[in-house]
Amino acid sequence: MRKRKITPQSAKAKARRLQSWVAKQIAKVTGFPCGKDKPVEPRPMGQSGPDVRLEGQVLKVFPFTVECKWQETWSIPTWIRQVKKNQMEGTDWLLFCKKNRERAVVVMDAERFFALFLKKWR
Repeated sequence: MRKRKITPQSAKAKARRLQSWVAKQIAKVTGFPCGKDKPVEPRPMGQSGPDVRLEGQVLKVFPFTVECKWQETWSIPTWIRQVKKNQMEGTDWLLFCKKNRERAVVVMDAERFFALFLKKWR
């Protein structure tokens, strides 16, 4: 069976959908509005920086720099380097990864995960 090659246009559309979904989820859990020129906004394609733009008041509630990847072949170490490069001061990084027909998963630093867990449950 021959694999069909995805067009750059389709790849960008998938990336936008994941960014939009993540932004809406952040808006839902923080209570801030999501959309163009709102406190939570998926970054337009081609702009540098985190994939979801969060304003200052949102960062107080959700202190994370977000990178989103929807690809069939995963390159986690490369993506982690990218999100760390874009990491905003005072935030932890989160990497949202997705494949076709699979649910999105989150990758974060393990030591930071356990530190947050202990802070919440102690």
